[in-house]
Order: sequence, then structure tokens, then C-alpha cells
Amino acid sequence: MRLVLFRHAPAEARDAQRWPEDLARPLTSRGRSRARRAARTIRRLEPRLARVLASPAERAMQTAAVLSEELKTPVAAETLPSLAPGGSWRETLRALAQEPADLVVALVGHEPDLGKLAGVLLFGAPTALSLKKAGACSIDAAEPVAGGGRLRWLLAPAAMRTLSRRSRA
Repeated sequence: MRLVLFRHAPAEARDAQRWPEDLARPLTSRGRSRARRAARTIRRLEPRLARVLASPAERAMQTAAVLSEELKTPVAAETLPSLAPGGSWRETLRALAQEPADLVVALVGHEPDLGKLAGVLLFGAPTALSLKKAGACSIDAAEPVAGGGRLRWLLAPAAMRTLSRRSRA
């Protein structure tokens, strides 16, 4: 199984009057643009990406929708509740264990939760691997279990943007 952990792009600032429920905060226009460039890079690096799972937060679902649209064969992004802010990496691993072993799946979520999930997969413990907004990493894992992963790549948003420009050339 190959997992692409993709942190949502920049979102609107917290504002309890505009978004009483923090899960409703959307991406900014800059965030949508960064999500698109990052998604192009992910498509280039992971051409077999076949499934997109996202946190139920609006900003993550919007980032996932952009990624889905950029795929060569677009797929609908699906919600995975355990990817919500403060969600359980254990529940995420249980959900992934139900998937085919040859699947390439993107998980779109939040920090520090995605970083902890990466740490569990790579190091066997929730030692966070930091992902910046609109940054991503790819992990190979024969099975989605603690310590069973191998890092393929880790890219900050600036590197994603650079690779996005090169892929259009």
C-alpha cells in the first residue's frame, strides 16, 4: 500500500462569528491555488493514486476535491472521520487495513495528526513528522501497521510549487 499524506492548504483565519464551528472554515483563494499546484505535483509523483480520503473539515474536503480533480482519472473524495482534527491514528490504520494491499491512497488532513500518523508508520510511535500546509509525503507500507512504512518522499509547499511548474513545461 502506498499512502500520500497531504496537509490541507491555507484556510481562512479562525473566526467564531463567521465560522462558529471550526470544521466549517474554508480555504482562502491563495489556499485553493496552492492546493492545485501541490495536487499537480502529487499527480506527477503518484500517477497510480486511486483513492482520496479526507477529514470532514471543509478546508480538508476542499483540498481533497482539488486533488481529485487533478488526477488523470478523477475520483470522488471520501470522508474518513478519523482524519478530523484530533482524530485517532489508530482508527485510520484500522480503516486502511480494510483496503487492497496494492492501493495508492491519499489522506488529506491536519497537523499534528497527519505527522503523528506518519511517525507511527515510519518509526512505530506517534513522533510527528511535520507537514506544512499544502505539503505532503508518500509512505510505502506492505501493511498499514506501526513501524511498517518506508518514506518515499517528503516535500514542503515550496518544493511542491517548483515541481508543479516543471511538470507543466
